[in-house]
Amino acid sequence: MAKLKTSFFCQNCGQNYAKWVGQCSACKQWNTVVEEVLEAPEKKAWKSGGSGLKKANKPLKIGEISTETEVRLDTLNQEFNRVLGGGLVPGSLVLLGGEPGIGKSTLLLQIALSLPYKTLYVSGEESQKQIKMRADRILPTSENCFILTETKTQHIFTQIAEIQPDILVIDSIQTLQTDHIESAAGSVSQIRECTAELISFAKETNTPVILIGHITKDGSLAGPKILEHMVDTVLQFEGDRNYVYRILRANKNRFGATAELGIYEMHGAGLREVNNPSEILISKQDEGLSGTAIAASLDGMRPLMVEIQALVSTAVYGTPQRSTTGYNAKRLNMLLAVLEKRAGFHLGAKDVFLNITGGISIEDPALDLAVIGAILSSNQDHPIDRSFCFAAEVGLAGEIRPVQRVDQRITEAAKLGFEHIIVSKHNKISAKPVGIKIIGLGRVEEMVELLFS
Repeated sequence: MAKLKTSFFCQNCGQNYAKWVGQCSACKQWNTVVEEVLEAPEKKAWKSGGSGLKKANKPLKIGEISTETEVRLDTLNQEFNRVLGGGLVPGSLVLLGGEPGIGKSTLLLQIALSLPYKTLYVSGEESQKQIKMRADRILPTSENCFILTETKTQHIFTQIAEIQPDILVIDSIQTLQTDHIESAAGSVSQIRECTAELISFAKETNTPVILIGHITKDGSLAGPKILEHMVDTVLQFEGDRNYVYRILRANKNRFGATAELGIYEMHGAGLREVNNPSEILISKQDEGLSGTAIAASLDGMRPLMVEIQALVSTAVYGTPQRSTTGYNAKRLNMLLAVLEKRAGFHLGAKDVFLNITGGISIEDPALDLAVIGAILSSNQDHPIDRSFCFAAEVGLAGEIRPVQRVDQRITEAAKLGFEHIIVSKHNKISAKPVGIKIIGLGRVEEMVELLFS
């Protein structure tokens, strides 16, 4: 037994201290520093020698390194591949975080069951029978998926040496525990050490590893902040419990862009990929209703046609209400001030409610013109023709400003059958699809005259 020593760690950020302190100097949190007993490991947790697995890479001169595209493993899940940048990179560590019950385990189990590669799914939270019950609903038969319920990393590596999987899934990193650290599972030192062992295994054997991580009350990943720095990719799985739609985002990706977005629909038989997000974001209605407008938005690299709903009514109480769902409330107040000052609409004594359908939140400034259109439509009780859509930002002077990648927005609008799109006249448009008329405007007053005169 090696000599024991104690150290103090902040449970919030992982900062190390020689003695106990009341407030962490790094994250400024109180009463988060705890004492943990550390033991120097007598041997490596993962040993590639003699296990029959791939050897570690040898150092190469930079001129000898091939610049050919890295071969990625296809997960047969287009949305997951899109967010990863084309598939799993061999030897990479992917961390998937999300709220409890949002569907993290369901998503990874569904992917593991459909993979054509030998996959080891390790669970420290559920029994094999519980996982089997969920698997029967998703995909009853799978010849390549192995289920292991274990929390000790030494036992997991023993099974890995026997099975030699092509992909490893861990559910979750907070439940793992190594014998080399004498502290409870989920502590800062355990998470850091277990992750380091998995990184050593992934890099030496060129095996991709997917980790599931818990999150804290404020929505950040539980454990030390260094956990996000250690892994190659950090994915966030989010959604509203009141809706069946889930969104997969990449907060960090060393092998691809972080601007991609994946959308799923939760069913009893698992998660369905939504290849056309506009089908869930635009309501199906035959007759025109006032207070709705369609915006050509972009979330990352993916174009989305979203429906903006507004309700303007006389304020019952002394102070008018301003309420938004999925949209920035401060930006709504700015647009209302622009309408009052530049367009002459007196909305200061009226309640304004704004909603983006589908339960998603979008920060794209190109929604401004559609928001103004929905507000004016509700205020005057005059519906906007369903053949119109909008893609422009509105400035404080009431000018209609250009937005980025307008060609991609116009192409998506034409694909979905819109006949007119209102953009800034200062946008440089190169692609002009057939079947859609591009209307360039410079001021908010021009849009009011065009739609509501």
